[in-house]
Amino acid sequence: MDKLHCNNCGAENKINSRYCSQCGYELPKINSEMIDSDTNETSKEKKGGKRKILINAIGIIAFALAYFAVQQFFFKTPSVDKLLLKTASEVNKSCPMMVDEITRLDNSVALPNNTFQYNYTLINTDKAEVNIDTVKKYIDPNIINNVKTNPDIKFFRDHKTTLIYYYRDKKGEFVHKLTVTPTMYK
Repeated sequence: MDKLHCNNCGAENKINSRYCSQCGYELPKINSEMIDSDTNETSKEKKGGKRKILINAIGIIAFALAYFAVQQFFFKTPSVDKLLLKTASEVNKSCPMMVDEITRLDNSVALPNNTFQYNYTLINTDKAEVNIDTVKKYIDPNIINNVKTNPDIKFFRDHKTTLIYYYRDKKGEFVHKLTVTPTMYK
């Protein structure tokens, strides 16, 4: 009740006015209880409005959290390590497999920290017969070039995966290990 109506002419006047601004007639006196009750109603309306805003804000926040949780649970892209495990599993379905006349791919392993390892056996070779300098000079550059250019390895390049090529001789003894890091194939 912000305005007070004149009993004589009906004009609106400020609530704290003593005389009508239109006709000068004395306005009825308003006791403070009426003003207080009117103010209380207004403050209750304001509190109710604030409650609605608070409830709406809580609802929006709850919806946003639920939406985020659903996105993470149902639509989250698998981590690279999980994709590497799946890739190793697929490769291992066809292992052991002959790569050439002397090299057999025994299996592949997904290692932590975005690393993928191929395990090979040189089926007709003893460790003593392998010249490591020759391997490093001729074989390693070919493997690195293959990693750089082979479309089948694009997945690894895209995910900046470290590739390890691990070789054993026909007796299962370690012969050579080549680690190809992302900086080597860029």
